[in-house]
Amino acid sequence: MLYRIGTSQGWTVHATSRNPLNNLAGIPSEQRMRFDLEQPSTWRNIPAGADLLWCFPATPLEQVQAFARTLDGPPRRIVVLGSTSAYDAPSRSTEYPPPWVDESAAIDLTKPRVEGEEYLRNEHGAIVLRVAGIYGPGRNPLDWIRQGRVGPSRKYVNLIHAEDLASICLLALNKGKPGEVYNVSDGQPYTWNEICITAQQRWGVTAAPANEDPSPGKRISNAKLRSELDYRFRHSHLYEALDLIESTRPHS
Repeated sequence: MLYRIGTSQGWTVHATSRNPLNNLAGIPSEQRMRFDLEQPSTWRNIPAGADLLWCFPATPLEQVQAFARTLDGPPRRIVVLGSTSAYDAPSRSTEYPPPWVDESAAIDLTKPRVEGEEYLRNEHGAIVLRVAGIYGPGRNPLDWIRQGRVGPSRKYVNLIHAEDLASICLLALNKGKPGEVYNVSDGQPYTWNEICITAQQRWGVTAAPANEDPSPGKRISNAKLRSELDYRFRHSHLYEALDLIESTRPHS
């Protein structure tokens, strides 16, 4: 979890972890602290009135509810990072390509993290960001192909560059409407067939044989993010972004 506190000079950002000494070694010691949702003794480390960026799954629900009750007091803004997997509710549609999914689409409330996100949104005015697959330096889709984690299929994938996600989180904290949901994707879904073909042609990355994934995937609409928060993407073209990642990738 991240949180920020307003000062006369602007905002101070702090980061939390279950093990800040090991997991947050790159952050100045005065800006890191221990927080564990399952350890109530650590909850008091979050200062009153701090805005929260909730980066981990909002589960289990009972702990989410108990922690949220401690947030009563000075007004604060809460942004919760969810996932577009919330839209994985069973569907009988056989349409292909699959229809575009916006924030009005049905969500699967049987998923514990979705249940927790909706509790925070409905009861505490949290802004929920339903985030597509995150990529960037250290999270290279071409490495996923190299390692055989993904392969050619007709399944659609939706992605968001880590730098855009970070900017959108700050924008949501500043301008997002409490209780709203925003899809966070670059708005350019591809099939893994398309990505694997381009990976071979452009970077010489050959996909390993894989069992064909029959699912169609989703096509996530980011229209609300662009219109209501007026966000302009820094990395709206996947292949250009991958060129930059590949140019700085360590080679053995």
